[in-house]
Amino acid sequence: MSELIHSLILDSAARSPAAEALADRGRRLDYAALAAAVERAAGAFVGLGLGRGERVAVYLEKSVENVAAMFGAAAAGGVFVPVNPLLKAAQVGHILRDCAVRILVTSPDRLRMLEAELAACPDLRVAVVTGSAEGIALPLAVVGWEQALEAKASSGAHRVIDADMAAILYTSGSTGKPKGVVLSHRNLVAGARSVASYLRNSAEDRILAVLPLSFDYGLSQLTTAFHSGATAVLLNHLLPRDVVRTVAEERITGLAAVPPLWMQLAPLAWPKDCTLRYFTNSGGAMPRATLDALRRAIPGAAPYLMYGLTEAFRSTYLDPCEIDRRPDSIGKAIPNAEVLVVRPDGSECDPDEPGELVHRGALVSLGYWNDPARTAERFKPFARREGGLTLTEMAVWSGDTVRRDRDGYLYFVSRADEMIKTSGYRVSPTEVEEAMLALPGVAEAVAFGAAHPSLGQGIVAVLWAGDQAAPLDTNALSAALKAQLPRYMVPHRLVMHGGPLPRNPNGKIDRKQLAAQHADAFAEQRELAA
Repeated sequence: MSELIHSLILDSAARSPAAEALADRGRRLDYAALAAAVERAAGAFVGLGLGRGERVAVYLEKSVENVAAMFGAAAAGGVFVPVNPLLKAAQVGHILRDCAVRILVTSPDRLRMLEAELAACPDLRVAVVTGSAEGIALPLAVVGWEQALEAKASSGAHRVIDADMAAILYTSGSTGKPKGVVLSHRNLVAGARSVASYLRNSAEDRILAVLPLSFDYGLSQLTTAFHSGATAVLLNHLLPRDVVRTVAEERITGLAAVPPLWMQLAPLAWPKDCTLRYFTNSGGAMPRATLDALRRAIPGAAPYLMYGLTEAFRSTYLDPCEIDRRPDSIGKAIPNAEVLVVRPDGSECDPDEPGELVHRGALVSLGYWNDPARTAERFKPFARREGGLTLTEMAVWSGDTVRRDRDGYLYFVSRADEMIKTSGYRVSPTEVEEAMLALPGVAEAVAFGAAHPSLGQGIVAVLWAGDQAAPLDTNALSAALKAQLPRYMVPHRLVMHGGPLPRNPNGKIDRKQLAAQHADAFAEQRELAA
């Protein structure tokens, strides 16, 4: 079995070519057809001049073309960069520039939306559109998806090994714009193998892909399915009931979601003969009431509660047999990973002593793209216990505080940084603040999260208009932000401050003070939820 990510599809095609691999609305591909689509995409990218290790960005909703483009880029010897389809032009432009994308695969409408950003992307050579390219006039080559697939590559795919880059996943940072986490083929294959082992995935499974494929958690639904020879069913859902309907219609056996979606799904009417064998949660703690409601609604499905970080994909899971005894635990390390709880000096904590979660093993990524400073903060040498080993091993310091009980089970305590976790997304407050400060009349702005009953955290923004006489119109500001930011990044509450925002002794805006002052910003919603 190969250790390259695209070989998950090719190997399953060799074993079971007629088995269903991918369902995309009315389109269904068996493994032989999906493998052929991946190989055609690989040939197309090589024919378009993709070099070894060069990046292919895929800015699409979930579709056959999306999957073929990502795995085809890897098969060509390139690197795929899945872009969340909810992102707006400025965020996409940053990603295209940051990792010097050579080929962009997108839809005609999305390409037109990016027109102003593309002028500042000198490395971008060609856009491949999944529709007609007629009438699109841009300062770069534009070809249709089918046209690209029909072209013959002048040479074969570039040779790569499992230690080479396969993907860059962009995740928001606590300061500045999204940062790219670089994953190797080995990272992705090891992750698929580990998760499939504890979920007991097999060729009989039908896994619903609801989450964006730009998330490591969403991408995992594909990689675990293809590793197991299972079927991945793509869903661009509009309403929670679409998920339940698709579970019934497609006879889904595995479903992954984040807490806000589970909170919407739990009270719905699930079929009595529901085919779900398991469901998984990550991206934040699932509320106990939601977990209890899901277990009542789909008693035949085993719940898997998990913890992960993009820098190491997945760290822990709680075995379903432990749910009743320790429902608040994030479990133990997944197969082929070691998770430690350490003090600031690097020594291991005692039982029930809080410390930082450190992850080591085959899932530790290759760092942040083109960002040595932040890579050095998060990825550090791990001192091996075996003194005779002289080469340095790198581990991920998560920044999250956890504790381990005397039985070895881990419990999440707190997140060290200032990231906002809302609706399953990690949102950079700095990115929200930059958008607010770009609006006319806004002199100072700060964003932070406050507890919200259904979103995990709601985004609160505090603004000051400076010395201008006219007050700011919060409705107009909100409308302007909706035009610039994806909906999950738009503040849920805008608060006008009567003067300059408070500073800390270092002269910086005191985010913690403001967050404490507005901790109950969504108290009314919590009371209604109760």
